[in-house]
Amino acid sequence: MKKIISVILAAALTLGLAACGGKTAASGQEQKTYKIGVIQYATHPSLDNIYKGFLEGLNESGLKEGENITINFQNAQGDKANGDMQAKNMATANVNLIMGIATPAAMSAYSAAKEKEIPVIFSAVSDPLAAGLVKSLEAPGTGCTGTSDVLNLEAQLKMIRAFLKDAKKIGIIYTTSEANSVSQLEQIKKIAPNYGFEIEAVGVTNASEVATAAASVVAKGADCINNFTDNNVVDNLSTVLHEANAAGIPVFGSEVEQVKNGCLASESIDYVELGRETGRMAAKVLTGKADINTLAVKTFSTCTPVYNEKVMKALSLALPSDYSNAEAVKSGS
Repeated sequence: MKKIISVILAAALTLGLAACGGKTAASGQEQKTYKIGVIQYATHPSLDNIYKGFLEGLNESGLKEGENITINFQNAQGDKANGDMQAKNMATANVNLIMGIATPAAMSAYSAAKEKEIPVIFSAVSDPLAAGLVKSLEAPGTGCTGTSDVLNLEAQLKMIRAFLKDAKKIGIIYTTSEANSVSQLEQIKKIAPNYGFEIEAVGVTNASEVATAAASVVAKGADCINNFTDNNVVDNLSTVLHEANAAGIPVFGSEVEQVKNGCLASESIDYVELGRETGRMAAKVLTGKADINTLAVKTFSTCTPVYNEKVMKALSLALPSDYSNAEAVKSGS
């Protein structure tokens, strides 16, 4: 009789453990699975690199897709209305975290997630304060934090002056609804006179206006064009390059992928590493190792000078002596 009771108890214990479903035989610890929603605002190389790095950062932290995380990746295709709908669907599905790549995507995620108190992690948001995503960089306090790609505009202007000794006017095309672009424009206007430059800025509201804006800054006598991390403009970089090439003036990019695609040079941020750090932060929030409200925004402003030798030769320019250690990249590499 005792033997029968022992067998029954053993079977019951086995069934009880099996019912937990998430416990491993080796450790007996519960294995949690997390649902992550990702919204990438547009398809271009720098944002693609962030998503690549994001997955690497999660993996480094022990979170791997198909094992303990599931990822719903969506691309807004440069349309904020798409991002808003994607974010609402993710919030309705009760994901554990939403990640927004670029300022418009982060704003969509934050708007949809705050009512349900779903944490939001962002990347490539140049000015989280101006975008209304955080109360402060040190203590966000909004259920939202992440990584910021702060352009080193001083270094960029120094580079432009080194390449173009006699240039006076820099043309800038920016999207009026992108908070990061408006903020960057204000900053560069303040410091441009220190390098002997005047800024000729033209605002656009959508992709169809980029070509006209590029033609406008050229017609107004710009000696070059400088790109920010403006998603709309970068997504239509070929249009900007077409107008600039026809006028025989260079375009300076904000990161290496733009230089690969035809810009002359850039003080470039490493967007893969930006994504990795974002992934590490997301992992800390998901696993309870960090509080989303007190996890400080990480800013990336360290930059590396890069240039496109083919473009430089086509414009009959020489590499400035101060940039002899800059990295040469190939078009389309």
